[in-house]
Amino acid sequence: MHSGAHGKSESKRPIRSKAPEWVKTRPEEISDKVVELARKGVSQSMIGMSLRDQYGIPLVKQSVGKKISEILKEHQVAPPLPQDLLDLVRRAIDLRRHLENNKKDLNAKHGLVRIESKIHRLSDYYIGQGVLPKDWKYVPEKMVLIVR
Repeated sequence: MHSGAHGKSESKRPIRSKAPEWVKTRPEEISDKVVELARKGVSQSMIGMSLRDQYGIPLVKQSVGKKISEILKEHQVAPPLPQDLLDLVRRAIDLRRHLENNKKDLNAKHGLVRIESKIHRLSDYYIGQGVLPKDWKYVPEKMVLIVR
């Protein structure tokens, strides 16, 4: 929405419903590794990257049958907010902290407005999907306590 891009031209993942034959790791081992990494404070995207790079597991969903977020919810180690919303909130908090020291940084003020509009749009979507409660509101002062 805010970029000048006209589309996405990139390579696509192969369409496959189950794990490739060369993946020898059992689904229980993969789930345990996901939970272990999450308890160390690793984000969901970093969990997927480390499983791919260090353990040779291309996609968790193909191997286990569940997404990383579903595995984390099942073991009660899921973050309080969805990862994309949490990342936007962190960016907004960092930008607010920057603006406390640099009040005349107009580009940063405009960036904060854009980030917070993304937060509002994404939170409306998650409220509609039932991921967030109906009374959830983005309040920057409260988000500092949740995120950090």
